[in-house]
Amino acid sequence: MHCGRYLPPPLSRRQFLSRCGQGFGALAFAALQAEQAEARGTSPLAVKPPHFPPKARNVIFLYMDGGVSQIDSFDPKPLLDREHGKPFSAKIEPTQFDNIGTTLKSPWKFRPYGESGIPVSDLFPHVGECVDDLCIIRSMVSNFSEHNTANYFLHSGMGMQGRPSMGAWIGYGLGTENQELPGYIVVNGGLIPSGGIDCFGSGFLPATYQATMFRPRTEPVANILPRENPPSRQRAKLDMLRRLDQGVLERYGEVDAVESAIVNYELAFRMQAAVPELTDLSTERAATKRLYGLEAEFEPTRLFAQQCLLARRMVERGVRFVELTCPRTKGNDRWDAHSNLRKNHRENALATDQPIAALLRDLKTRGLLNETIVVWAGEFGRTPFAQGSDGRDHNPFGFTIWAAGGGFKGGFTYGATDEFGYRVVENRVEIHDLHAMILHLLGLEHTKLTFRFGGRDMRLTDVHGHIWEDLLA
Repeated sequence: MHCGRYLPPPLSRRQFLSRCGQGFGALAFAALQAEQAEARGTSPLAVKPPHFPPKARNVIFLYMDGGVSQIDSFDPKPLLDREHGKPFSAKIEPTQFDNIGTTLKSPWKFRPYGESGIPVSDLFPHVGECVDDLCIIRSMVSNFSEHNTANYFLHSGMGMQGRPSMGAWIGYGLGTENQELPGYIVVNGGLIPSGGIDCFGSGFLPATYQATMFRPRTEPVANILPRENPPSRQRAKLDMLRRLDQGVLERYGEVDAVESAIVNYELAFRMQAAVPELTDLSTERAATKRLYGLEAEFEPTRLFAQQCLLARRMVERGVRFVELTCPRTKGNDRWDAHSNLRKNHRENALATDQPIAALLRDLKTRGLLNETIVVWAGEFGRTPFAQGSDGRDHNPFGFTIWAAGGGFKGGFTYGATDEFGYRVVENRVEIHDLHAMILHLLGLEHTKLTFRFGGRDMRLTDVHGHIWEDLLA
């Protein structure tokens, strides 16, 4: 029996720790989980639910700056061989530049590839071997025939500066699956497009969603590596910045420049650990490097191979939207072949063909192609008649792009241009339609992905956009 006034002796320090030690661990773990959950819930880059179950999770945009000639790549036109050197017999649009020459056949032959037997130019023998994975759209049109406006239109759905890019819209709609890396990355091969970096901007969306520029060589991201020693000094500075910025928000309310600065400083801090691992290609197998062309004789091929391999590593780590720009080839102005078509297209194709095919094969082998949309496109195509004697002018009236993976139908061609390859005559597809289909495959209804600005609900497809079910698997 115990006396009612009896109190058991207190636990010794050792007894207390032995009985409660695991509880401390549980409390610490719970606090950590709560902190991470709060960060996921408040960060504008946090993963957001799609409107409906998606077929794809990521996008790789292979941007062919300058405009690839469709009749020299994926849209063969035998009539041009018969009409070569003759005056062009169809109506010529008034937007064409001066110095219009005669009908110009393709310098390259086409041959069928794969089980689908789709013809591809000798410019792209490696991509041709992947043709059964390609959805080739031969009936694309653009609303603009000049580079700046056409580039803005391709990227943002509006032929003017300052609108959100497709990558920014997708980040706004879905967030990103890796909080250590940006949701929208542009790997710059050396050629910023006509129109400048506004092609990759966030426009009226929060600045957090604009693209982060990476370089495939040297320091991948400018000023990202830690400069402080010890690192705790940098952390202390960031904490002070956060307190100062938070004070501004408390006084003035929501200010995008301040809120985005807070998010971007914190993201940059996390990137210091993630970027070196991401860009370290030494961990890749030698066979993989050879597949991409990292050992190729042509230096621009090696550069674009690094870009494509980085793109695979990025989507592997959950980056939502990756865009690659073209490498610089000596003496050429992008794919913009107003003269010297043979040299321009031969060298640009040599730089990009092997790395692109390797990217498609590598994604497929790793089971990533089914959930990754790969888009190959320029801002417009080129004319079937010469500019001068050996060039081609801009042609927004009918050109070719292709998409692979992520729910697009493989081994398939869609639409048609006339017998010259000048104008669309069947199943016209607009840039707004391309944007709508990409959003659809990512699980986003393009008419519902909106942002209130200027008194109206803005969207990537504006009041346009059609989803062509025939193109989808």
